[in-house]
Amino acid sequence: QVHVVESGGGLVQAGGSLTLSCAGSVTSGSGSIFRFDRMGWYRQAPGKQRELVADITRSGTAFYSDFVKGRFTISRDNAQNTMALQMNSLQSEDIGVYYCNADVWNPIRGTVNYWGQGTQVTVSS
Repeated sequence: QVHVVESGGGLVQAGGSLTLSCAGSVTSGSGSIFRFDRMGWYRQAPGKQRELVADITRSGTAFYSDFVKGRFTISRDNAQNTMALQMNSLQSEDIGVYYCNADVWNPIRGTVNYWGQGTQVTVSS
């Protein structure tokens, strides 16, 4: 069983910074090799659809949506199956629930996509 869990959300003033973390894990005894491939951050603002913020391949190639370029930085640690999102210059438009998403491969099931439960980011003006 694969799990992805976010942490690090909270309340910050406009112009401030937050770092989100995502930890991927596999239940012991799963009995197979699991590889975390593409990982990404999505967000959903109230009343809006979920949208991609940034993602990163296993080799470290990152993609950023235009609305976060120059402000957010995505990174990952393949050995720990973790991913982070450093968010700077936060604005009210960044308010929402941030979700970790991961494509996880194993030789039995192939690639399966997983979502975390989300972490709330609130920006006060």
